[in-house]
Amino acid sequence: MAIPKKLKLMNLYNEGNSYLGQIGEVTLPKLGRKLENWRGGGLNGNVKVDLGLSDDALELTWKLGGLDPLVLQQFGAQTVGAIGLRFSGSYQRDDTNETTAVELVVRGRHEEIDFGNAKAGDDTETTIKTICSYYKLSIDGETVIEIDIPGIKEVVNGVDLLEKHRQNIGL
Repeated sequence: MAIPKKLKLMNLYNEGNSYLGQIGEVTLPKLGRKLENWRGGGLNGNVKVDLGLSDDALELTWKLGGLDPLVLQQFGAQTVGAIGLRFSGSYQRDDTNETTAVELVVRGRHEEIDFGNAKAGDDTETTIKTICSYYKLSIDGETVIEIDIPGIKEVVNGVDLLEKHRQNIGL
């Protein structure tokens, strides 16, 4: 029997600024593919053709206690990779005490800043939705997935899935 690795400690950095003690929750980006049904002549059924990343892939949602001026200053950023965020998590198995470092580095810009409800004496929380154009997931220092949308790169387990496509269009 094995106990799963569970998140024990985490932090989020915004342009290198630590949110230790302020970050309440992080919803890591969902990895999704846009698949479209294709049933060509002679096929006895549909196959799903891979058209790349899904439209809602690479959205990072995070919640801060209170209010942060830096996030507000970043609203309306002019480029798709204007803001750098880094999630660091420490996962642990309680049966073996083994720990695993997980790091997610993204670049993007904020689509939404939600201040939530404001009531004196109650907890206040700001929810930020960041749309990412760059994504790199590393586990124990090894890159597992790296996606650079403007750079036309998608590396999974060391293999660049778009390398031949870039060559085919002269890049």
